Amino acid sequence: MRHFIAMTFGGLSPRYYLRQLFFGAGMSALLLFVVMQGEAPLRMDLVVLLLVNALLYPYSRFVYEQAMGFLMGDNMFFVNAMLLLSVKLFTMMLCWGFAIFIAPLGLAYLFFYHRRGQSRDSVEG
Repeated sequence: MRHFIAMTFGGLSPRYYLRQLFFGAGMSALLLFVVMQGEAPLRMDLVVLLLVNALLYPYSRFVYEQAMGFLMGDNMFFVNAMLLLSVKLFTMMLCWGFAIFIAPLGLAYLFFYHRRGQSRDSVEG
């Protein structure tokens, strides 16, 4: 079981994971702040959802970036900075909002990627 967790949840580089976790936690904190400004009491199911989305966001973003890398290749586009930032913020919100659905794809990809790398190492070693 530890091996499975290391190949999936530990599959991203620490630098990438912490950077994306920062943005995911920031979106969760912002939404929590907005909810707490209202009159209604804070519901625990919302807090759990915010926490899960923050923790799964790096894997969701990984799926998005892999898909865009595949579709766009090494092409470079020159666009207005405001348009670029707007699209980036929009995709970040989508990846965060649907992290619970998108992240399992990233975790499965990381598992098979690292498993394939291990089997190749054992054959070559």
